Amino acid sequence: MTTSSNLPSRLHHTAYVTRDLEATRRFYEELIGLPLVATWCEVDELFGAERVYCHLFFALGDGGALAFFKFANPRDEELFGPKMPATPFHHIALNVDKETQQGIESRLAAAGYKEPQTYVLEHGYCRSVYVTDPNGLILEFTLDSPRVQQINGDRRASAHADLERWLAGDHTSNNTYR
Repeated sequence: MTTSSNLPSRLHHTAYVTRDLEATRRFYEELIGLPLVATWCEVDELFGAERVYCHLFFALGDGGALAFFKFANPRDEELFGPKMPATPFHHIALNVDKETQQGIESRLAAAGYKEPQTYVLEHGYCRSVYVTDPNGLILEFTLDSPRVQQINGDRRASAHADLERWLAGDHTSNNTYR
């Protein structure tokens, strides 16, 4: 497959179930700085039953959003909102600039967030601030290396060869940027 204009243009939104709308709103608006741009109060016939829910959208800079559902019926919440897995390998990574990343870190620290709720990883190709939201969702706020264009070009040029090598059993790191 080649890159073309037929690819999706951006993430419209990604959605999760929340157990506490107000805690979710406070976290995303007040700590992270994403504005609440839509609240949809809905009643729909879905999957054989009437579902009553509220759907919040928090804006991202590219026009996309993070969205959260809260069901009026606790049984619907249990059915559609399984717990987030307790693993850092299931997360949303959002690109930020240095000022935004520093602001998020400062607000989290002022609100009392500390390890393991939040932590920093220096990947070499980027610096990442991780935080767990009130729903158990892990967010990563990623600041790319100043050499991001060169690094991305390097990885793109060898992406298939690196995958083949790894699948063949050679698990040598190719991260020379740390």
